[in-house]
Amino acid sequence: QVHVVESGGGLVQPGKSLRLSCAASGSIESVSAMEWFRQAPGNLRELVAGITHGGSTNYAEAVKGRFTISRDNAKNTMTLQMNSLNPEDTAVYYCKAEAKKSGGTWDDYWGQGTQVTVSS
Repeated sequence: QVHVVESGGGLVQPGKSLRLSCAASGSIESVSAMEWFRQAPGNLRELVAGITHGGSTNYAEAVKGRFTISRDNAKNTMTLQMNSLNPEDTAVYYCKAEAKKSGGTWDDYWGQGTQVTVSS
């Protein structure tokens, strides 16, 4: 079994910062790409940022310059530092990990999501 858990969401005022964390655990042989997605009410789930095992990153245009993604390969963890938050960032944020189970195959594993609400 592979488990992916997000943490760090909450209510924050516009212009403030929040840090999300994601941890993949279980019978993991290796983790490749890790990504953050978000889904606001009535919207499709969208990619926010991604990071490869080697540390290459990509960001959605809407968050470039404000969000920073990072990971710790030894711990199979990932973080998303979110600065200068605005109400349009309000959404449920999901972590996705591309992982290989011990003795198994590669697959995508999703967390349950963490709510981020930006409001005054």
